Amino acid sequence: MKLVVDANILFAALIKEGSTAELLISDKLQLFAPEFLFEEFSKYKDLILKKTHRSNKEFNQFLDLLKEQITIVPKKEITPLIEKAEKISPDPKDTIYLALALALNSNVWSNDKKLKEGQKKVIVFSTEELIKKINLLKS
Repeated sequence: MKLVVDANILFAALIKEGSTAELLISDKLQLFAPEFLFEEFSKYKDLILKKTHRSNKEFNQFLDLLKEQITIVPKKEITPLIEKAEKISPDPKDTIYLALALALNSNVWSNDKKLKEGQKKVIVFSTEELIKKINLLKS
């Protein structure tokens, strides 16, 4: 399943080990993100380390793993759909994720209820919903 992954998913996976982290490395998911995603992640590195009590080395290993799992899409490929995404986005911060989903004709993985309920153009799966869907695929 092709999905655009929201930054909140990465933060959740690093803060709490469990199903989110497992999904990130699942071979059932093909993950994509806008190019700024890892910059955003690195920008909050100190805060993440403080919240998780992880070492700098653990953080960097996790970041390397994510870089292997997530295909980064350059902004120039998303730009033509920004205007369309702005019209449907319930929050300006989510516009880039919606634009990327439109560009890839894919869904979004996010636990942001506002993103899920505030627009009807792109399907947004929460982690919980994805777990159920993946389990159905296994059957």
